Amino acid sequence: MRKRARSPREPMSRVDTAWLRMDQPTNRMMIIGVLVFRGHADRARVKRLLEERFLAFPRFRQRAVATANGAYWQVDRDFDIGHHLRAIALPEPADKRELEDFVSELASSPLDPARPLWQFHLVENYRVDDGGEPCSVLVARIHHCYADGLALVQVLLSLTDTAPETSARAELARTWLKRDRGGVMERLLEPMQDGLQRLLAAGEKTWARVAEMLQDPAIAAQLAREGSEITRELAIALTLADDPVTSLKGRLGSAKRVAWARPLPLEEVKTIGKALDCTVNDVLLGCAAGALRGYLRDCGDDVDGQTIRATVPVNLRPLEHAKKLGNHFGLVFLDLPIGEGNPLRRLERVAACMRDLKGRRQAIVAFGLLAALGMAPAALQAPALELFSRKASAVATNVPGPQQPLFLAGVELREMMFWVPQTGSIGIGLSILSYDGRVYFGVIGDRKRVRDPDAIVQRFAEEFEKLVMIALMEDWSGELDASDAEATLLRYAG
Repeated sequence: MRKRARSPREPMSRVDTAWLRMDQPTNRMMIIGVLVFRGHADRARVKRLLEERFLAFPRFRQRAVATANGAYWQVDRDFDIGHHLRAIALPEPADKRELEDFVSELASSPLDPARPLWQFHLVENYRVDDGGEPCSVLVARIHHCYADGLALVQVLLSLTDTAPETSARAELARTWLKRDRGGVMERLLEPMQDGLQRLLAAGEKTWARVAEMLQDPAIAAQLAREGSEITRELAIALTLADDPVTSLKGRLGSAKRVAWARPLPLEEVKTIGKALDCTVNDVLLGCAAGALRGYLRDCGDDVDGQTIRATVPVNLRPLEHAKKLGNHFGLVFLDLPIGEGNPLRRLERVAACMRDLKGRRQAIVAFGLLAALGMAPAALQAPALELFSRKASAVATNVPGPQQPLFLAGVELREMMFWVPQTGSIGIGLSILSYDGRVYFGVIGDRKRVRDPDAIVQRFAEEFEKLVMIALMEDWSGELDASDAEATLLRYAG
C-alpha cells in the first residue's frame, strides 16, 4: 500500500508563533466577529461565499502546528468546510441575551488544534426586536496567529458587497482605506516605518537587553536614563508602575462574558467632538472610561483619583497592505482616568494622553514589538507577557468601518461587532466599531472579573448623553470650563 504523501510545511513567523503560544484556557487568542443580517441568509450561499473568497487566502486551509523549537503551517489534507461552517438555532426567545450567551460560550471554547483554527456559526433564528421577524447572524472565530485584528477585519469585509448582487461588487477595502485612512492611531504611525525597520534589524541585541532588564529591574532603570533610543524606550515600558488593584484585576477563570450596546449615531459623536474641541476617538474612549468608573463604583471599588491603563493595538503595516495576513501591529498604553468624576475633565485627560502619544513615536514602536514578543526566545515570552499585563487593566480597540450599507450573500448587514483577545492576566476588552453611520460598543470580560458586562455597555450611552447635555446647556459665548460643566450636570440631575 502506498504511503500518503506528507503535506508540505511552511515555517511560521516568529511574531505569529508568539501569538499561537499565548493561547491559554484563561485567555483564548481568538478574534471574534458578530455580523447581524437584516433578514435571512441562505446557508448554501454563505458556504459558496466562504469557498470563493475566504479560502482564496491559502493560509485558511492550513493547520498551525506548534513544536518545542517554533511552529509551522501545514495544509490540512482532510479539510472539510462543513466543520468550519455550522448552522445553529438559539433557544427561545432567541433574543439579544441568548445571542450574547452563545457568543460568550464560543469565546470561552478552544478551536480544534487538529484543524485550521477558524470557524463560522450561522445563527438562523435571531430576533433583534421582541416579537419581530427572525434574522440570521454570522459569528466568526479566527485565531490570532493567522493575522492581527485590522487584517482580519479586512478579510471579513472582503466577504461583503456594496449591493445585493455580487456583480456590483466594488473594491471595498481599497476604497475604505483611501477614504478613511484608518484610525487615529494608525495615522500616527505612518512616519514611523523607518524606525520600525531599524528596530527589527536590531532584534537580537534588543532582546538580549530585555532579558537583562527582566532579571534585574535596576538595569532597566539605568537604561531608561542612559541607554540607546530603542533600549531606553523598552526600559521605560518595563519600569512603568503596575496598574492599581480594582475588581478588574485578579485571578482569571476560563469562562468569558460578552455584551454590546445599542449603537450611537456617528454624526452626533462627531458634532460633540467638534463642540468640545476633541476627536471622535477622544469622545468614545472618554465615554468608555466613564462607563468603567460607574461599573467599578457599583462593585464597591474606591476609584476616586485612580487611573488605569488600556493597551491599544496599533497598526504597524502600511495601510495599503492591510489585507495581507500575519501579525504586524504594536501596542500603546492609554490612560483611562476612572477616578475623575467630571465628564468634561475626564474627556480632557483622555485627549491629553492621546496628544502625548503623538510625541512618543519611538515609544509606540518599541512597545509594539515588545508586546508582540515575536523576537523573544520562548523562555522569555511568558515572564515578559505577565510583566506587561500587570501594567494594564484592559485592552481597547477602535476600528473605523465603512460608512455605507454592506451586503453579505445578498443580504444587507444591519450591525457589526468584534472583539480582540486579552493577553496574560488582563481580564476585560473594550471594542468600538463604526459602521454605516453608527458606533457600536462592546465588552468581553472574564466571568470572575466582569460578572455583568451589560452593566458596563449600558453606561456607555449614558456617558455620551452627559456630554450632549453639557454641550446643549452651556453658554458658548465664552470658553467652556469643566467646573461650569459639572454644575450643569448637577442642575440637570437635580
